[in-house]
Amino acid sequence: MNAYLGGFAAALVDDPVWVMNIVPVEAEINTLGVVYERGLIGAYQNWCEAMSTYPRTNDFIHGDSVFSLYKNRCDMVDILLEMDRILRPQGSVILRDDVDVLMKVKSIADEMQWDARITDHEEGSYGRQKILVAVKEYWTAPPPERNQHS
Repeated sequence: MNAYLGGFAAALVDDPVWVMNIVPVEAEINTLGVVYERGLIGAYQNWCEAMSTYPRTNDFIHGDSVFSLYKNRCDMVDILLEMDRILRPQGSVILRDDVDVLMKVKSIADEMQWDARITDHEEGSYGRQKILVAVKEYWTAPPPERNQHS
């Protein structure tokens, strides 16, 4: 999700993980060529549409300003539902975006029964940007209602 130059994947290149760099079709700068030149894998994605992930689901999604990028293109609920579909239970999401955008994302994530928290950046000056960290939880059925007349 908005892989830019693939720096996240490059930082994990020595770890035993598989990282797919996603460059939004709507990004101002097309950086997929740079991702490929670095020896990394990647693809284009329009987050207003479903993405084929067959045969796998993901453990982790890292996104930078994705909701701001798609703000006037599609509903953020649709993007979060797509993330939910892609993520395995107990999968994690780290999103960096404007604080107002992340507050809306958090309210939707809470309704989806994700464990979501907003935090500040560790260091640096990113203006109004914050980080949302969320874990997709297993859904549990509510307890059955007891008959009051028993």
